Amino acid sequence: MAGKLDGKAALITGGSRGIGAAIAKRLAADGAGVAVTYSKGADAASSVVKEIERGGGRAIAIQADAADPDAVKAAVEKTVAAFGRLDVLVNNAGTAIPKPFEETTLEEMDRVIDINVRGVFVATQAALKHMKSGGRVIMIGSAVGERVLAPGLVPYSGTKGAVKMFSQALAREVGSRGITVNNVQPGPIDTELNPAAGDWAVPQKAATALDRYGHVDEVAALVAFVAGPEASYITGANLTVDGGMNA
Repeated sequence: MAGKLDGKAALITGGSRGIGAAIAKRLAADGAGVAVTYSKGADAASSVVKEIERGGGRAIAIQADAADPDAVKAAVEKTVAAFGRLDVLVNNAGTAIPKPFEETTLEEMDRVIDINVRGVFVATQAALKHMKSGGRVIMIGSAVGERVLAPGLVPYSGTKGAVKMFSQALAREVGSRGITVNNVQPGPIDTELNPAAGDWAVPQKAATALDRYGHVDEVAALVAFVAGPEASYITGANLTVDGGMNA
């Protein structure tokens, strides 16, 4: 069966684990050649690549810390060199350092901003040089970029609010080129960073309408839809996958 992303190439930042790995596998299953960046987890990244290749897909892993602009730009160029094109950018790399705001250091705030905002700006600017009509820029924002139901996430929420408005503003600029820009906003998703069995899980689960954590595949499914041809008239949208947390 032909995949809806056959012949396309996608770059997923922070694609070695969690939501990013699920997105990489799903886009590859839909036919795209996939590049994933990772900062530290070389083994995890190579296992994502191997799993995609076992399924008959094409994938590469690129070491690039999202806070390092030169590494991020190089990752875009390496993706184009490997696949001859770039059609889909998924800005998934992100970090949070949960703690009360008044105890948060400037270094911690800088780290969150460097990865969650600056990294997105740099990757997107580099990717747009290669994108043609039909291109897709997809942010992995957060439900807390729109509505914050738990304490301890002030810098993180601020960065995800910035990503939300960045997406909307950029959609206006690149729409005439046939490129869409959308912001997928996960709520509580069961990952290593936010396990459904963790200390922070009880209030998050209680805040959802479905009374459960989401699965990484449920986020990947929406990203795959937005990346595909049926989503051609969706741009500047904030698409929340949060089990009704923000309802």
